[in-house]
Amino acid sequence: MRKSIVAAATALTVVATGLGVAGLVGTARPADAAIGDVPADCGVFTAAYRSDGQRLSYGYDDGRTSTKEYRNDNLGWVPSAHQQLGGSGDDTVFRSTEVAAHPTDGWLYKISRAGELQDDGNWTITASSADRLVNGFASTRVLASASPYLFRVAGTSLYRYQEKYVDGEFTYSAPVKLATNWGSVNTLTYEGTQGTGSSTVDVLIGTKSNGELREWKINRATPTKITGKTLRSTGWGSFTSLSTGYCDAHPNGRPLLAITADGRGSVHFDANSKDGVATDMKGASLGQLGWTAKGYGQ
Repeated sequence: MRKSIVAAATALTVVATGLGVAGLVGTARPADAAIGDVPADCGVFTAAYRSDGQRLSYGYDDGRTSTKEYRNDNLGWVPSAHQQLGGSGDDTVFRSTEVAAHPTDGWLYKISRAGELQDDGNWTITASSADRLVNGFASTRVLASASPYLFRVAGTSLYRYQEKYVDGEFTYSAPVKLATNWGSVNTLTYEGTQGTGSSTVDVLIGTKSNGELREWKINRATPTKITGKTLRSTGWGSFTSLSTGYCDAHPNGRPLLAITADGRGSVHFDANSKDGVATDMKGASLGQLGWTAKGYGQ
């Protein structure tokens, strides 16, 4: 089970998150400002946690926004950073695995969840656990998974950890500090891996407090070798959560969902996510959505 979750983390994240778009308590609002810019076959979702520890799902799909929650899905605390690793399921059951940094105790936790669709049409979490993985994660602001690596932003520094197994248990290696000038990076999400051999790079995008939407390429063999480019120079500084999604009929495209701390949303569509430019990106503000629960990039 663990092998399938790790090996197909990106695809399974779409499956597990996509299960959250049906049969849940929530609201849906039209998003007229962005309907013409984002194809109806595109969807993008992100996890969020209310101040009481209840997990929520914020999403944009088929031209509509939604806020949903599962029954019995209360973690009891709000992660300072969160990253879904993957999951599996069908129309009636699902399982998912995530990692989350605790806001005060300095530990990284593995969160496992299992849910079932009930007869009343609502999803209920039937089993969940939060297990300590590794210490040393105090002050974590951002987590981004590029299996078998986990990237972390804490303070002004960027770190990379490698997945490993110790006595049959999944955990992470000691950190490697990659850079120390990342204090202005607000969000970070994994886009894919490119190249082969010593030229293999993990591609991540994120937002900075100076307003930039930026792309970084981190060499897997020499991770302190980082190159970057600015995709957009202004307009992205207020976002505290950035997520990428999927498009059924636009395989080269990507939707982006960006959320501010005061509950405003913005959705965009990049028709060619592989070209390293964003001049063709379209999108618009969704306005004040009330999405004030702490959200995380996925």
